[in-house]
Amino acid sequence: MRATLRGGPPRVSVAEILWSWLGAFLGIGTVGLLGRFVLTGTDNLFMIGSFGASAVLVYGAPHSPLAQPRNLVGGHILSALVGVLCYQALHPIPGLAEAVAVASAIALMHLTRTLHPPGGATALIAVIGSQELHALGYFFVLVPVGLGAVFLLIVGLLINNLSTHRRYPEFWL
Repeated sequence: MRATLRGGPPRVSVAEILWSWLGAFLGIGTVGLLGRFVLTGTDNLFMIGSFGASAVLVYGAPHSPLAQPRNLVGGHILSALVGVLCYQALHPIPGLAEAVAVASAIALMHLTRTLHPPGGATALIAVIGSQELHALGYFFVLVPVGLGAVFLLIVGLLINNLSTHRRYPEFWL
């Protein structure tokens, strides 16, 4: 239980903080606006909580293997698919559906080399979401999850490559 490193994490420059802020603002803002046009009249289903965690990785830690395009898009899509499947098969036993969804999403992301921690939240959201979300069925995998992840990626590509000391992605596949 002893830490291997002394002290805390390294400090981040003000420039890095501002680039992270700008990326998150534009990424989440773009997904929010897109949701207003694509899923009009719904309960803002396009803005799922796990996108906030993805923004931390893509804009705040763009060099992390967990933030790369394969992980961002693949992790969300596979996890959403698992979550919808678990909800449809196990919704009479909510606690079981939730546990199977998250655990299976992690296992599938490991198997496919698409590990993206927010994917676990996406799988859980598919199970615990509103009736309106459940009514989307497998469409949830494409919209909002797939399309939202792609837009977070597009903004990540633009913002993270505007800075002279950032490069994104580290790898595609």
